[in-house]
Amino acid sequence: MNISDTAKCLAELGHETRLALFRYLVKMGPAGVPVGSIQQELDIPSSTLSHHISKLTKVGLIVQQRDGRTLFCSPNLQKLQGVMDFLVDECCQGSSCEILESKDKPGCC
Repeated sequence: MNISDTAKCLAELGHETRLALFRYLVKMGPAGVPVGSIQQELDIPSSTLSHHISKLTKVGLIVQQRDGRTLFCSPNLQKLQGVMDFLVDECCQGSSCEILESKDKPGCC
């Protein structure tokens, strides 16, 4: 990840609805969720939801897959990890750092 890609991801996550959407997808896991289920769970009108999904897909935070007539959205956990890694990449250089030490502990990604 570079500063430009990270800034784009953070800008899209800086919108309340997109952040709620992305957090919901992360909560549901990599298998993905049908768009209709997302709409019902988050109570977002379909045209608005489509717009927000498009923004997150454009920066690579969401991956979409079609299964017949159903469109599934899932979080791109590798992209999320790239953003997080970029943010802490130079943390506490030259000294001990709890963030970097905890990076080696098992997490969700």
